[in-house]
Amino acid sequence: MCALQVNALASLDTLWSKRPLIISGPCSAETRTQVTETALRLKATGKVDMLRAGIWKPRTKPGLFEGVGRKGLPWLQEARELTGLPIMVEVATARQVEEALAHQIDVLWIGARTTVNPFSVQEVADALAGVSIPVFIKNPINPDLELWAGAVERIERSGIKNIGLIHRGFSTFSQTPYRNAPLWHLAIEMKLRFPKLVFINDPSHICGRRDLLGEVMQRAIDLDVDGLMIESHIQPEQAWSDAAQQVTPEVLATLLSELVWRSEDSSSDAYHSALDQLRQQINQLDEEVLQLLARRMQVAEQIATYKQENNITILQAGRWQEIMERTLRRAGELQLSRTFITQYLDALHMESISHQQQILDKNKPTAG
Repeated sequence: MCALQVNALASLDTLWSKRPLIISGPCSAETRTQVTETALRLKATGKVDMLRAGIWKPRTKPGLFEGVGRKGLPWLQEARELTGLPIMVEVATARQVEEALAHQIDVLWIGARTTVNPFSVQEVADALAGVSIPVFIKNPINPDLELWAGAVERIERSGIKNIGLIHRGFSTFSQTPYRNAPLWHLAIEMKLRFPKLVFINDPSHICGRRDLLGEVMQRAIDLDVDGLMIESHIQPEQAWSDAAQQVTPEVLATLLSELVWRSEDSSSDAYHSALDQLRQQINQLDEEVLQLLARRMQVAEQIATYKQENNITILQAGRWQEIMERTLRRAGELQLSRTFITQYLDALHMESISHQQQILDKNKPTAG
């Protein structure tokens, strides 16, 4: 084992607590030259902590480039020897875990197409039993936090101590400018569920386009992620997979230098005093909103009683459409986003229907 490899391995514990943690490398390992040159140029930026590359590539359709397989693992080993950067690959099966471990890969990650399948996650977890290696887990393709959390629990039960989360966006039916919708609220909820786990953002897979990377990277940093994983290639336009979302190491360095890195807290007494006052206002407003919502549900229950007495259905589509149009119009005047208000109204409507249904069920005449 060479000195640089020893240094890379020894630095893993330090890296695990480093903020921000920057991971980069090509979507796919294509050739020895491509891997080593990318690694050297990333190292030269002075901004990258870990080298990643896809060795086995799960693709949506057969016939697409599915990775070079195990022959690419020695290329990563050589890149580590040249740069001292720890190396990281995706695994989806027990055999891939075994091959990665046999080639002294430093860090593993479980991809979105694997996280979505508990059987596959369990296979990987079983192969990791008794092994000490950091493992990142990407969110599942579909927006299901229970699958993501379940994958964490399975890997934990295998004995892995250092587990990280990767937010790479979700596949949805709605039209967005992104390849995978960020659904930031789900990422935040997952971060709150597992506050002790390293949480990084993958803007490459969220964006699908390199021109959107900067804004998503900044948004992730503003939400206090622990790091970023960005795909980098020496010739992005000629990449064998995901060419549109990769950038050169030099462009990556520029993107990183343009980010505004904010701290989670401040030592200023004035800051804390002002923030405490504003938070008290938030607490009071939240209490008032809850009281208003409770009063609204009480009125909905009164309406349910009148509907029952007059044999009228709970759902009144025309009335609800009127509420939607009026509220959305007013929300725009108040600079509240249409998406937020639509989600709020949908939740409010379902809660109102639930309260009305309870009244009808309670007052239902008994047969006799």
